[in-house]
Amino acid sequence: MSLTSFSLANRKALVTGASRGIGRAIAEGLASAGADVAIAARSLDDLHDCAAAIHDFGVKACPLAMDVTAVADCRRGVSEACDRLGGLDILINNAGIEQVCASLDIEEELWDRILDTNLKGAFFVAQAAARVMTGGAILNLCSLTSERGIPTAVPYGSSKTGLVGMTRALAVEWAPLGIRVNALEPGYFRTRLTEAFYENPAWQSAMLANIPMQRFGELDDLVGASVFLCSDAARYITGVCLPVDGGTLAAI
Repeated sequence: MSLTSFSLANRKALVTGASRGIGRAIAEGLASAGADVAIAARSLDDLHDCAAAIHDFGVKACPLAMDVTAVADCRRGVSEACDRLGGLDILINNAGIEQVCASLDIEEELWDRILDTNLKGAFFVAQAAARVMTGGAILNLCSLTSERGIPTAVPYGSSKTGLVGMTRALAVEWAPLGIRVNALEPGYFRTRLTEAFYENPAWQSAMLANIPMQRFGELDDLVGASVFLCSDAARYITGVCLPVDGGTLAAI
């Protein structure tokens, strides 16, 4: 094996939730490794900056609108990505939402909205992708809440824990198809989804005390792991949920 096994040249990737934050960082990382990338979000207008950054790497960027809470739209979006890219080798299941709420105050609408986006949507995008992929890699974005209980995040934690189970089950079922299914579990990263927490200095101090590396994650910290798990360098790795958390889980 050589360093060329980390290359994604000529690979075709789809990244959901790619307009900002983790999704955008991974989409640009795949492009930097040579992949053509279809980037999906609910609104095409939100994808212009990411598409421009991908073009700068000399590869193809295909923005497309997709609502992962609608099964028909999952299937249409994957089909469109496959048609525009000329195939599909990589799926990054990143689309997700969160809303902090005390468990005794959760209503059905909130539960359904979070689970439909984070878990149901991820499954039906993966299913549609597996139907058109001839081998390749699927990477699901899980969370530290997949491994530990976080107060006021019950629907989110439930969805991300379910995503771990889905990752492992699909890895076993789809291995004969040549499709590897893995997951990342990001630690504490500052994104628009988590911005409210970081505005609280007391919260920051409390969280940093639990991170052995004594810093919050930077979006670039997720790129290397993503490229690795989608490349031939990880060709014998499937069903793995890799924490990228500065040692947080190891310290529990």
